[in-house]
Amino acid sequence: MAAGLASHAAAGLQEEFFGYNVLSEFSERTKMELSPLTEAFVMHFGEMGSRWGINRTVGQIYALLYISGRPLPADEIAQSLNFSRSNVSMGLKELQSWQLVRLQHLPGNRREHFTTPDDVWQIVRTLAEQRRAREVDPTLSVLRDLLVAQPRSEEDRQAQEKLREMHDLIELLVGWADDVSKLETKELVQLLKLGSKVVGLLELKSRLPLLGRGTRGAAPVEDHEQD
Repeated sequence: MAAGLASHAAAGLQEEFFGYNVLSEFSERTKMELSPLTEAFVMHFGEMGSRWGINRTVGQIYALLYISGRPLPADEIAQSLNFSRSNVSMGLKELQSWQLVRLQHLPGNRREHFTTPDDVWQIVRTLAEQRRAREVDPTLSVLRDLLVAQPRSEEDRQAQEKLREMHDLIELLVGWADDVSKLETKELVQLLKLGSKVVGLLELKSRLPLLGRGTRGAAPVEDHEQD
């Protein structure tokens, strides 16, 4: 009973000094600040983020910053997503380590604001570079070490053959990615828009030797000129 009275008294003081219930106001502001469209995108990005190997909280923070039309301070992010300030702080640090979020200071405002790059293509390039550095490069390093190791048995030699196939495939993809990363955005868009035309060119290339053999086997056409 005493605990109940104390809780009631605390709630009364809260309303007396602040004029509202913090939790209910927090919930209402969250609903008001996020439109249905924004909320749907943020929730989906959080779900997908957990499947991509990043924390759900980090995914939602990034989605909010990306879709927002202005830089946001950490406390507003926490309020909008109903996250604790400490979770937002850790999430922002992780996103900064991925170079997907940058710190921005606004004139006349002491608070640190955060935003994402404006160019979506730059975001994709940065994400690809970071994932390669964290996932692909370490794998290639391990594969190289295993391939130069002296096999101790026939089983080891067979295993190295499989590892070499994997290594060569990854290196081929990495080399292609390096070439693509050097392209300007306009050129990259043109390359992606080629689509099935590239397949058509490859099919034509494979048929050219056959066409050449057919031409060589044909009888030459004589030029009959009258004197």
